[in-house]
Amino acid sequence: MIGRLSGVLLEKNPPQLLVDCNGVGYEVNVPMSTFYNLPGLGEKVALLTHLTVREDAHILFGFGTAEERNVFKQLVKITGIGARTALSILSGMSVADLSNAITLQEAGRLTKIPGIGKKTAERLLLELKGKLGADLGAAGGVIHSDATSDILNALLALGYSDKEALLAMKQVPAGTGVSDGIKLALKALSKA
Repeated sequence: MIGRLSGVLLEKNPPQLLVDCNGVGYEVNVPMSTFYNLPGLGEKVALLTHLTVREDAHILFGFGTAEERNVFKQLVKITGIGARTALSILSGMSVADLSNAITLQEAGRLTKIPGIGKKTAERLLLELKGKLGADLGAAGGVIHSDATSDILNALLALGYSDKEALLAMKQVPAGTGVSDGIKLALKALSKA
Protein backbone atom coordinates (compact mmCIF):
# COMPACT_ATOMS: atom_id res chain seq x y z
CA MET A 1 0.00 0.00 0.00
CA ILE A 2 1.24 3.48 -0.83
CA GLY A 3 0.20 5.82 2.00
CA ARG A 4 2.01 9.03 1.11
CA LEU A 5 3.84 10.57 -1.83
CA SER A 6 6.32 13.39 -1.65
CA GLY A 7 8.02 14.76 -4.72
CA VAL A 8 7.99 17.32 -7.50
CA LEU A 9 4.75 18.20 -9.25
CA LEU A 10 5.32 17.67 -12.99
CA GLU A 11 1.82 17.86 -14.51
CA LYS A 12 -1.64 19.06 -13.50
CA ASN A 13 -4.56 17.89 -15.65
CA PRO A 14 -7.72 17.86 -13.51
CA PRO A 15 -8.32 15.57 -11.73
CA GLN A 16 -4.98 13.89 -12.43
CA LEU A 17 -1.46 14.84 -11.38
CA LEU A 18 1.96 13.50 -12.22
CA VAL A 19 4.31 13.54 -9.24
CA ASP A 20 8.01 12.73 -9.66
CA CYS A 21 9.33 10.85 -6.63
CA ASN A 22 13.08 10.31 -7.08
CA GLY A 23 12.80 9.62 -10.79
CA VAL A 24 9.56 7.62 -10.69
CA GLY A 25 6.46 9.42 -11.95
CA TYR A 26 3.21 8.57 -10.17
CA GLU A 27 -0.16 9.39 -11.72
CA VAL A 28 -2.45 10.47 -8.90
CA ASN A 29 -6.16 11.32 -9.07
CA VAL A 30 -7.16 14.06 -6.63
CA PRO A 31 -10.44 15.76 -5.66
CA MET A 32 -10.79 19.35 -6.83
CA SER A 33 -10.49 20.60 -3.24
CA THR A 34 -6.94 19.22 -3.19
CA PHE A 35 -6.25 20.27 -6.78
CA TYR A 36 -6.98 23.95 -6.07
CA ASN A 37 -4.54 23.96 -3.14
CA LEU A 38 -1.60 22.50 -5.06
CA PRO A 39 1.65 24.40 -5.56
CA GLY A 40 2.86 25.37 -9.03
CA LEU A 41 4.52 23.01 -11.49
CA GLY A 42 8.09 22.13 -10.56
CA GLU A 43 7.48 22.69 -6.85
CA LYS A 44 7.51 20.11 -4.07
CA VAL A 45 4.22 18.50 -3.13
CA ALA A 46 3.21 15.96 -0.47
CA LEU A 47 -0.02 13.99 -0.71
CA LEU A 48 -1.65 11.36 1.46
CA THR A 49 -2.73 8.53 -0.80
CA HIS A 50 -5.08 5.60 -1.17
CA LEU A 51 -4.30 2.81 -3.62
CA THR A 52 -7.22 1.05 -5.27
CA VAL A 53 -6.38 -2.29 -6.84
CA ARG A 54 -8.70 -3.63 -9.50
CA GLU A 55 -8.38 -6.54 -11.86
CA ASP A 56 -7.40 -4.25 -14.72
CA ALA A 57 -5.70 -1.32 -12.96
CA HIS A 58 -3.96 0.05 -9.90
CA ILE A 59 -5.25 3.57 -9.29
CA LEU A 60 -3.67 6.00 -6.86
CA PHE A 61 -5.81 8.69 -5.24
CA GLY A 62 -4.23 11.65 -3.45
CA PHE A 63 -5.52 13.98 -0.75
CA GLY A 64 -4.31 17.18 0.84
CA THR A 65 -5.60 16.27 4.30
CA ALA A 66 -6.05 13.13 6.38
CA GLU A 67 -9.69 14.10 6.86
CA GLU A 68 -10.33 13.96 3.10
CA ARG A 69 -8.65 10.57 2.83
CA ASN A 70 -10.67 9.17 5.74
CA VAL A 71 -13.93 10.35 4.18
CA PHE A 72 -12.89 8.84 0.84
CA LYS A 73 -12.26 5.49 2.56
CA GLN A 74 -15.69 5.64 4.22
CA LEU A 75 -17.36 6.47 0.90
CA VAL A 76 -15.81 3.60 -1.07
CA LYS A 77 -17.05 1.11 1.54
CA ILE A 78 -20.65 1.90 0.54
CA THR A 79 -22.24 -0.43 -1.99
CA GLY A 80 -22.63 1.31 -5.33
CA ILE A 81 -20.10 4.04 -4.54
CA GLY A 82 -16.87 3.49 -6.39
CA ALA A 83 -13.64 5.41 -6.16
CA ARG A 84 -14.59 7.74 -9.03
CA THR A 85 -17.93 8.60 -7.42
CA ALA A 86 -16.24 9.17 -4.06
CA LEU A 87 -13.78 11.51 -5.77
CA SER A 88 -16.69 13.32 -7.41
CA ILE A 89 -18.39 13.76 -4.02
CA LEU A 90 -15.24 15.22 -2.47
CA SER A 91 -14.82 17.48 -5.50
CA GLY A 92 -18.42 18.66 -5.23
CA MET A 93 -18.43 19.63 -1.56
CA SER A 94 -16.02 20.09 1.31
CA VAL A 95 -15.69 17.54 4.08
CA ALA A 96 -17.41 19.96 6.48
CA ASP A 97 -20.33 20.46 4.08
CA LEU A 98 -20.66 16.71 3.56
CA SER A 99 -20.61 16.17 7.31
CA ASN A 100 -23.32 18.77 7.85
CA ALA A 101 -25.45 17.32 5.04
CA ILE A 102 -25.21 13.88 6.64
CA THR A 103 -25.90 15.13 10.15
CA LEU A 104 -28.91 17.14 8.98
CA GLN A 105 -29.98 14.36 6.56
CA GLU A 106 -30.12 16.75 3.59
CA ALA A 107 -30.30 14.58 0.47
CA GLY A 108 -30.93 17.65 -1.69
CA ARG A 109 -27.41 18.96 -1.10
CA LEU A 110 -25.94 15.64 -2.22
CA THR A 111 -28.04 15.41 -5.39
CA LYS A 112 -26.44 18.64 -6.63
CA ILE A 113 -23.21 16.69 -7.14
CA PRO A 114 -22.90 15.29 -10.69
CA GLY A 115 -23.50 11.54 -10.71
CA ILE A 116 -25.43 11.47 -7.43
CA GLY A 117 -29.14 10.81 -7.81
CA LYS A 118 -31.85 10.74 -5.19
CA LYS A 119 -31.45 7.04 -4.35
CA THR A 120 -27.67 7.28 -4.09
CA ALA A 121 -27.96 10.37 -1.89
CA GLU A 122 -30.39 8.58 0.42
CA ARG A 123 -28.08 5.55 0.58
CA LEU A 124 -25.17 7.84 1.49
CA LEU A 125 -27.19 9.46 4.26
CA LEU A 126 -28.25 6.09 5.62
CA GLU A 127 -24.83 4.44 5.45
CA LEU A 128 -22.83 7.38 6.80
CA LYS A 129 -25.19 8.48 9.57
CA GLY A 130 -23.33 8.12 12.84
CA LYS A 131 -20.10 7.20 11.07
CA LEU A 132 -19.31 10.50 9.45
CA GLY A 133 -21.70 13.27 10.42
CA ALA A 134 -21.19 13.31 14.17
CA ASP A 135 -17.44 12.74 14.02
CA LEU A 136 -16.73 15.37 11.40
CA GLY A 137 -19.32 17.81 12.67
CA ALA A 138 -16.91 18.92 15.36
CA ALA A 139 -14.06 19.27 12.88
CA GLY A 140 -16.34 20.86 10.32
CA GLY A 141 -17.25 23.80 12.49
CA VAL A 142 -20.60 22.75 13.95
CA ILE A 143 -19.27 22.58 17.50
CA HIS A 144 -17.14 25.56 18.48
CA SER A 145 -16.71 25.31 22.24
CA ASP A 146 -17.22 23.16 25.30
CA ALA A 147 -20.41 25.11 26.12
CA THR A 148 -21.83 24.45 22.66
CA SER A 149 -20.95 20.79 22.99
CA ASP A 150 -22.64 20.62 26.41
CA ILE A 151 -25.78 22.30 25.05
CA LEU A 152 -25.92 19.87 22.12
CA ASN A 153 -25.41 16.87 24.41
CA ALA A 154 -28.16 18.13 26.74
CA LEU A 155 -30.61 18.37 23.83
CA LEU A 156 -29.69 14.88 22.69
CA ALA A 157 -30.13 13.57 26.24
CA LEU A 158 -33.61 15.13 26.31
CA GLY A 159 -34.53 12.95 23.34
CA TYR A 160 -34.16 15.34 20.43
CA SER A 161 -32.67 13.96 17.21
CA ASP A 162 -29.30 15.09 15.88
CA LYS A 163 -31.06 17.08 13.18
CA GLU A 164 -33.40 18.85 15.61
CA ALA A 165 -30.59 19.61 18.05
CA LEU A 166 -28.30 21.03 15.36
CA LEU A 167 -31.08 23.18 13.92
CA ALA A 168 -31.82 24.52 17.41
CA MET A 169 -28.10 25.23 17.92
CA LYS A 170 -28.23 27.66 15.01
CA GLN A 171 -30.47 29.87 17.16
CA VAL A 172 -27.93 30.00 20.00
CA PRO A 173 -25.43 32.87 19.66
CA ALA A 174 -21.73 32.01 19.95
CA GLY A 175 -20.33 32.49 23.43
CA THR A 176 -23.63 31.78 25.19
CA GLY A 177 -23.36 29.95 28.52
CA VAL A 178 -24.62 26.41 28.93
CA SER A 179 -27.81 27.13 30.92
CA ASP A 180 -28.80 30.12 28.77
CA GLY A 181 -27.94 28.17 25.63
CA ILE A 182 -30.16 25.26 26.63
CA LYS A 183 -33.04 27.67 27.33
CA LEU A 184 -32.62 29.38 23.94
CA ALA A 185 -32.37 26.05 22.12
CA LEU A 186 -35.49 24.72 23.85
CA LYS A 187 -37.37 27.90 22.93
CA ALA A 188 -36.31 27.43 19.31
CA LEU A 189 -37.46 23.81 19.40
CA SER A 190 -40.82 24.73 20.92
CA LYS A 191 -41.47 27.17 18.06
CA ALA A 192 -40.58 24.59 15.39
